[in-house]
Amino acid sequence: MPVIQKSQPALRSGGRVLADALVAQGIDHVFAVPGESYLDVLDGLYADSKLVKLVTCRFEAGAVNMAEAYGKLTGRPAAAFVTRGPGACHGAIGVHIAFQDSTPLLLFVGQIPFGETDRESFQEVDYRRMFAPLAKWVTQIDDAARIPELIAHAVDVATSGRPGPVVIALSEEMQRHMVAVADIGRADVAVAYPDPAAIAKMMALLAKSEKPLAILGGTRWTEPGRAAIATFLKAHDIPVAVGFRRQALYDGTAENFVGDIGVGSDPALVARAREADLILAIGTRLGEPVSQGYTLFDKTPIVHIYPDAGEIGRVFRPTLGIVSELNAFAAGVVKLKPALKGANAQPWSAWTQELRALRQKGREVPSYAGTLNLADAMRSLETLMTPDAIITCDAGNFATWAPRFINFADGQRFIGPTNGAMGYAVPAAVGAKIAFPERQVIGLVGDGGFLMTGQEIATAFHHGVAPIILVFNNQMFGTIRMYQEGRYPGRVSGTALTNPDFAKFIEAFGGHGEIVEHTADFAPAFARAVASGKPAVIELRMNPEQITTRATIADLREAAGGTKKPAKRGAAARKVTGRK
Repeated sequence: MPVIQKSQPALRSGGRVLADALVAQGIDHVFAVPGESYLDVLDGLYADSKLVKLVTCRFEAGAVNMAEAYGKLTGRPAAAFVTRGPGACHGAIGVHIAFQDSTPLLLFVGQIPFGETDRESFQEVDYRRMFAPLAKWVTQIDDAARIPELIAHAVDVATSGRPGPVVIALSEEMQRHMVAVADIGRADVAVAYPDPAAIAKMMALLAKSEKPLAILGGTRWTEPGRAAIATFLKAHDIPVAVGFRRQALYDGTAENFVGDIGVGSDPALVARAREADLILAIGTRLGEPVSQGYTLFDKTPIVHIYPDAGEIGRVFRPTLGIVSELNAFAAGVVKLKPALKGANAQPWSAWTQELRALRQKGREVPSYAGTLNLADAMRSLETLMTPDAIITCDAGNFATWAPRFINFADGQRFIGPTNGAMGYAVPAAVGAKIAFPERQVIGLVGDGGFLMTGQEIATAFHHGVAPIILVFNNQMFGTIRMYQEGRYPGRVSGTALTNPDFAKFIEAFGGHGEIVEHTADFAPAFARAVASGKPAVIELRMNPEQITTRATIADLREAAGGTKKPAKRGAAARKVTGRK
């Protein structure tokens, strides 16, 4: 490992050594809810305040979600700090998000004094056992002299292979021990490059294909890597879908972009995907959402490109598996020349055009019942977003409106939790705006998710940043209501919500609030929110009868054998119970 100091290192406390170790590893953002169990680290961060931005958050789940969003957007891990016991439990959901979303993340947990271990001391938890199924690696530091070594290894683990979270417990008294130890800098680690023979096999399979489909996924894509894979896919005119909540990976305006495959996908695209005779799975795990419950690719030849050999063939046995870091794969194929058929056409060009036409048809705005047509609002948002906008999304049925009706452009980023965790969008938006204050940041969240972590908007005020949050309010936990109506039509139980005035909520902080009940009011409201320069909430009072972009509650009841009732409209419709 590269050692930074050449002279004899000075004595430092464990807390200071840890702060310095973060700096040495290039960690420049720390998201934290303070706790007495790591006061000495906070003091170390005070000494390094010019090198590390410490973001004080209001809830541990919010802090870890901010760090996770940072990792998604940059490909580099941020650090989250929580206190022991309750703090660790609150923060665990962010670790689960990072694990299933393959996001690099470091979570530090204050721990009891190691001399009190196994006495069920105040807030004692065995974090190795607690986080074992949620993290790539869990460790505890009891010897301050090992801090540089273990932090360096933690960063390596979090960013290598399939990226993910690492959890490090910090025993309390270790942080006060004085040690003379050198800092360890980042090491250059050679990534896995694709086997040229495997690339040749892939191209041979592609040459025989008549209906190929590329599905992009994964994390830690660089800008050159994204550009290279786009060049390859466009040159070969291969239709490109993105995996669940991976819209950030491909230019939605490109003529070979055909949509997303995951939760809420266009049924027409899913049907065509079943007709594909070759799947190029580039970076995606082909998990449950992308595979439509592990049913979509069981008979289709697959070329699976992934940086971790353990994920290749885990569920679907591929025709060809290629172990490669994703950007290295893109660099390895970017200059490959397509095998043309006829004058200047691929053998599958008509197939690509057909899938693109389906995408465009799916974006046509239906005549939804009610005064606020969310499809129209999303098409307006598409024109109002800046070219480099960052969009964060929560979990829930509302989350399908934007991906269906917006083609996110190449410079824009759309991120959300692939594990379906509610309460992600607001802290993610705040964290994204803190990391990228010059970019427009928009959070999309349901009324249920907003009241889980919406208080993190206070963090935006504290740090002087102004994200814009769109709250989709239908007064229900909509996803659960959807399933409830499908199984027990008309028997509404436990899914209704009573909400505050969300505009007044943000105004109480000193921010900008808007309520939108009519389609024509959305664009002016958004423009006013931008012009305010303040953290803003735009409450979209949607028709709760329109439970998804493609179905009403009445449709679900009829399909389940219940009685179909007329769709409710306007203010009265908001009284229908139900959740996102």
